[in-house]
Amino acid sequence: MKRIILFASILFLFSCRGDQNTTSLKDYHALTDSGVQTGGVRMIPIKTPAGTFNVWTKRFGNNPKIKVLLLHGGPGGTHEFFESFESFLPQEGIEFYEYDQLGSYFSDQPKDTSLWVTARFVEEVEQVRKALGLNKDNFYLLGHSWGGILAMEYALKYQDNLKGLIISNMMSSAPLYGKYAEEVLAKQMDPKVLDTIRTLEARGDFNNPKYMELLMPNFYAQHFCRVNPWPEMFNRAMPHLNQSIYVMMQGPSEFGVGGSLAKWDRSKDLPKIKPPTLTIGGKHDTMDPEHMKWMAGQVQNGRSLTCPNGSHCSMWDDQPNYFPGLISFIKDVDAGTFKK
Repeated sequence: MKRIILFASILFLFSCRGDQNTTSLKDYHALTDSGVQTGGVRMIPIKTPAGTFNVWTKRFGNNPKIKVLLLHGGPGGTHEFFESFESFLPQEGIEFYEYDQLGSYFSDQPKDTSLWVTARFVEEVEQVRKALGLNKDNFYLLGHSWGGILAMEYALKYQDNLKGLIISNMMSSAPLYGKYAEEVLAKQMDPKVLDTIRTLEARGDFNNPKYMELLMPNFYAQHFCRVNPWPEMFNRAMPHLNQSIYVMMQGPSEFGVGGSLAKWDRSKDLPKIKPPTLTIGGKHDTMDPEHMKWMAGQVQNGRSLTCPNGSHCSMWDDQPNYFPGLISFIKDVDAGTFKK
C-alpha cells in the first residue's frame, strides 16, 4: 500500500509540473490572426506631434505569460541585429517581437527632426505596447545599446507596465561611456592610428573614407562584433542605418558619443527602477562592463551578466553565455523564483 501511495504521489507531482509549462509547442506556433497570414508582421500606427506614422513589428510565437519586446540600437538602427534571437527563443517557448522604431528602415521615415528626441521615443514604445496587448503580467522589455537608453527611460516613466527589464550592452551614463572610450579603449589602439582618427574628428571630416577604414579593424572588429568575418546580417543591416538620426543623436560613430545624447545620464535614477532587471555587458564591449555590472546593484531587483567573450553585440559573438543568461532570467521571473 505504501508503494502505491508513493507511486500515486510521484504521478501527481509530475502532472502538476506539466501544468506549469508556459506553453506547448502546438500553442506556441498556433495562428492568431484570421485572413491572409503575414508571418507575424504588423504595421502599428503611432501618433506624434508631427502626425501619425506607421512602425514595423514582427511577432514570433504565442505565450500569454512571456512576451518580449526588443528595442534595437542606433538610434536609427533596425531589428535585424536581433535576428540571432530567432535561433534561441522559440525553442524555449518565449514569445518575442522584433520592431523598427520610427525613422528606421522598415518603418516610416519622416523628415521632421523634432521627432528624434528620447521622450517622444518613449511615448512611441508605450503606444506599441498597447497595440500589441502587452501588460504587467507578461511584458518584458529588452533594449540593446541605444535601445537600452530607451528601455531605462521607459521604465522610469512606465515601469508599472513591466514584468521584467533587460538592459543589454548599455551604460546608464553617456558621459561615462565617452570617458571609457577615451581613457580605456582609445589607449588600446596603435597611437598612430588613434592620432589619425582624432585628426579627422577634429576636422569634422567624418565622410572621409579613411575614417571608417581605420575604425573598422581597430575599433568595430574589436569592440562592436568580434565574429570574423561578420555574419551576413551586418552587411545587410549597416546600410539600412538612418544616418541622419544616428549622427544627430549618437554622433559620427560608436567610438564615444557626440550627438544630442552626449549629456544623457540616468545613473542616479537607477534606484527608482523596481521590476526585476537584468543588465548584460561584454568583456570587450564599447561600454564599460564594470559599470554595467554596477547598474544591477543600483536598481531595486537587479542581476548582472557579463559575457566573457562578448563585445557590444554579445548576442552574436558570445551566444553560449548571452542566451542562457537571458533565458534563465526570463524563466526565473516567470516562475516567481527570481533572485539577484
